[in-house]
Amino acid sequence: MATLFTALGSLPRSTTAGERRFAHRVVDKLEDDYLCWYNVPLGPRQRHPDFVLLHPGRGLLVLEVKDWKRDQIQRIDRSSVSLLTDQGLKEKPNPLEQARAYAMTIVNLLESDPQLLVRAGRYQGKLILPWGYGVVLTNISRRAFDQTDLGQVIDPGLTICQDEMTESVGPEAFQARLWAMFKVSFAHTLTLPQIDRIRWHLFPEVRVTQGSLLPDATETETEPALDMVRVMDLAQEQLARSLGEGHRVIHGVAGSGKTMILGYRAAWLAQALEQPVLVLCYNVALAAKLRQVIADRELSAKVSVYNFHAWCMEQLRLYHVEKPAPGEGFFERLVEPGERGTRWPCFIGPSSSSRK
Repeated sequence: MATLFTALGSLPRSTTAGERRFAHRVVDKLEDDYLCWYNVPLGPRQRHPDFVLLHPGRGLLVLEVKDWKRDQIQRIDRSSVSLLTDQGLKEKPNPLEQARAYAMTIVNLLESDPQLLVRAGRYQGKLILPWGYGVVLTNISRRAFDQTDLGQVIDPGLTICQDEMTESVGPEAFQARLWAMFKVSFAHTLTLPQIDRIRWHLFPEVRVTQGSLLPDATETETEPALDMVRVMDLAQEQLARSLGEGHRVIHGVAGSGKTMILGYRAAWLAQALEQPVLVLCYNVALAAKLRQVIADRELSAKVSVYNFHAWCMEQLRLYHVEKPAPGEGFFERLVEPGERGTRWPCFIGPSSSSRK
């Protein structure tokens, strides 16, 4: 089962029916060593290919998925498509050209790193891994495709059709369609450090700098030394990308990356939402460290970080509520309600008089 970095149960609401079906096929019909990213921002320009697949021995593949029906396509050439939609006629880019552009973005990013290039021989200076691109047409069968002129502008060999991605299609046939999209192939198996370097370049949000608690999305270095590449491990990245909407509880032992996931979530929310983001933790030193990292990433205007009792004190100040008197039990009184009729913004539980 392939690793999909947005779990199937956490795919966003904007995911089309065809994209969802294809995501299921990727997970079900590819082996454990396949990595797959769905609609994840790519590189510093934040491009959004539908799917990026990476296999240590096969290479890297970019796919654009379209739910178009044949009768929707009014005109198509090598650069654009006139598509009949519920909102009328729309001009869209040719999906094969779209996938090619995304693939070239990836190639340019990876070729900036000498550690990912062939060092000697006939292919010196070329990427150490094969790469390719293609299109998935989730509502057009191979027969319908062949009966039209689509093959003149969308290479049939770079296309997966509706009947080639059904649940009944075997894993071997499904994979054969994918890897036929490569123009060239050569024997090279990526090592784990090389895979981490690829992730470091393609997905800045998973970077972790030396001594940092959070992924470093602001790092601009394009040729990191071998011992300077730090990224979330695969399990951490999958968890971070699969949080979805609503509340989540993250469990883990010390050092398992809970704080890193918290920081990733705060940064993601700051970019995705207009509302301010509040991060609360219990440890004073941890709050200070998180606050500094948030500031380094220029997110302080949208993300506020406090340890819990400092946040309580800030609420008292904002709401002009008198602080409890210093002394024993100060922090307990800080989070209790005031006298009847008092607006006490930090109330989180029953009053002391009601406790047993």
